[in-house]
Amino acid sequence: MTDLILIRHGETDWNRELRFQGHVDVPLNATGMAQAQRLAERLAAERVAVDHLVCSDLLRTRQTAAPSQKALLPQLALETLTDSALREQSFGIVDGLRVDDIKQQHADAWAQWLRFDADVGMPGGETTRQFHARVMDALHRIAARHVGQTVLVVTHGGVLDMVWRTAQGLELSGPRVSDIPNAGLNRVRMQDGQWSVLQWADTRHLADLPAQPVYDQVKLLATEADTEGSPSAA
Repeated sequence: MTDLILIRHGETDWNRELRFQGHVDVPLNATGMAQAQRLAERLAAERVAVDHLVCSDLLRTRQTAAPSQKALLPQLALETLTDSALREQSFGIVDGLRVDDIKQQHADAWAQWLRFDADVGMPGGETTRQFHARVMDALHRIAARHVGQTVLVVTHGGVLDMVWRTAQGLELSGPRVSDIPNAGLNRVRMQDGQWSVLQWADTRHLADLPAQPVYDQVKLLATEADTEGSPSAA
């Protein structure tokens, strides 16, 4: 049995602009830095026993992990605790673009994306099925290395979505249905090859910080359907 505390990185300016960040190395903004500090303070105050830490190698996750590493595992060097397999999904040619930009510049790719087909990805990027295989292989490897321990994993929203779908037995196709807030607290357990969710999307430590931007795929689908059905969309 291995327990993982899964954290999505803190807020970036691109989160607020609802851009596809993918593999672009975007830093946290001021709110994101505050979220990372609040997370560390909560874990320390609750005396959470963390045996190891690993994070994506992208800057936004390393900045999020840094306060918790200093508070909980000061004996470890953060630069040695990164794993590129924990990166966000690659969105290829649309990495860094907003939804409106994608709709204007890559209309066909956007139409394909809205199918949320596990075997369809943005040109030059990963399909959801490829992404799922990458991140779940990485998490299985981490869990196998730390049996009987608790590991803090700082990563990305897409990675957490893959874990949620796996633990809940959901299809890889279809829009995201789980809440995945920046710097929220999520706990999962891997036991006998099976994943289970112990806690999800806990943001009590962020209560008085600015409201978070939300990329809601279900709402996005409904909005697109309404637009296509309206007289002005012809």
